[in-house]
Amino acid sequence: MTLPPRATRRGTSQIMLGTILGLLPGGCALLPDAIPGIASGPDRFREAPPDARATWPDPDWWRGFRSVELDRLMGRIASQNLDLAQAEARVRQADASAQIAGSALLPQVTAGGSTQRSRTGQGGAAIRRYSADLAASYELDLWGQNRNNLQAALLAAQAQRFDLGTVLLTTEASVANTYFTILEARNSLRIQEANLAAARRVLNVIRQQVAAGTATGLDLAQQETVVAQQEAAVPPLRQAVSQNTASLAVLIGLAPTELDVIGEGFKGLDIPSPAPGLPSALLARRPDVLAAEAALAAANADVAVARAALYPNITLSAQGGFQSALLGTLLRPEAQFYSIAANLVQTVFDAGATRGRIALSRAQAEELLAAYRQAILSALSDVESALAALRETTEQERLLAEAERRAARAYSVAEEQLRGGIINLITLLNTQLTLFTARRNLSRGRLQRFQAAVGLFRALGGGWGPGVSGGGAIRISSATPPAGVGVSGGSR
Repeated sequence: MTLPPRATRRGTSQIMLGTILGLLPGGCALLPDAIPGIASGPDRFREAPPDARATWPDPDWWRGFRSVELDRLMGRIASQNLDLAQAEARVRQADASAQIAGSALLPQVTAGGSTQRSRTGQGGAAIRRYSADLAASYELDLWGQNRNNLQAALLAAQAQRFDLGTVLLTTEASVANTYFTILEARNSLRIQEANLAAARRVLNVIRQQVAAGTATGLDLAQQETVVAQQEAAVPPLRQAVSQNTASLAVLIGLAPTELDVIGEGFKGLDIPSPAPGLPSALLARRPDVLAAEAALAAANADVAVARAALYPNITLSAQGGFQSALLGTLLRPEAQFYSIAANLVQTVFDAGATRGRIALSRAQAEELLAAYRQAILSALSDVESALAALRETTEQERLLAEAERRAARAYSVAEEQLRGGIINLITLLNTQLTLFTARRNLSRGRLQRFQAAVGLFRALGGGWGPGVSGGGAIRISSATPPAGVGVSGGSR
């Protein structure tokens, strides 16, 4: 068949498109709503010293504790932790979803070829037909439905990246806290063994006094009870070491039998003290706040997608190629064919389903707005609590250390006086139990101070900050749309 002149074809398509566009209401693409403004927060943290200079954590914030073993454990997180592996897979899934969403903004082109042989009736001649064609279709995105759908997918991918940062920061804090718990359990175990040795030493003295007739059977029974109590306190500490070692092994991707923790206590370790800057700077460092903001922006884009469904959809399609009964004449001019079509679809009645989807999207966005505001308040509260915890646990450890020194001095004097027969056993028992309790309290207080420091690093967002895409050993790149596709939308 003979094609019409090119000018005629161009004029026909322009008339068809112009007719369709003339039927549509005026306007432009629907843009997502901007994220509602958040009321300005405090200009400083209440628990922070007023004249303190901001000292935000470094990406490798745990190095400030000066533990080589902790550095080694942290080095395994990026490649071995399974929670991070799952979070990274979710990021890749979100990127793939964004790529799928972006494909709707570009034409869909297909190519094909076929051969057909047919015959009519018993004696009819067989007829062959050959064809080769190229088809393209494109949906006009007049209302921004596809573009907003892409923007929602890109923002969802960004939220997954921030979620990955949250998982990373949480895992780092868990490794540090679990490691320090193991150190405290081992330290307490040594203290308990020293307490047990002291109790047994006193028991031997009392036995000698009973043999000499200067002590009674009641005195002996009381000290034997003390020894038994100190012996019973040993197994739970061993259990704590074993259980926390198993938990630490899982965090770094090892079987419990593959991990050996060398550290025995807190000796030689430092406790770094980061200091927060402005609360507004904190919100740019916390990956959970950034994830909540990205999720809210994605929900606003989804609302725009739902609103666009109220307007007509226009699809342009074109097909052209060659069709012939003989393979040898397939590429001749007379075998050419083409078709151009424009399709307009407008929902007339759907029993309120479209408006229901708009209401659903808006309600979801309102939920995420509340979650975003809550994330901001939680971030500010976390820092205030962490600052107070570090300050008070530091003071607590100082007081506990002083109490332990005084209890040790009192016990030493009491033990000597018991040997000399100056005091009775009740006085010694009281000083002995006071010392044992002071030693354990000091060990637990030291652990609380270390964990308070870890909590402050976590509350301050770890190594995250403006322009920093990831903490620790993981660097997270931003999601990008397919080539040739741009995104515009609401502003913050």
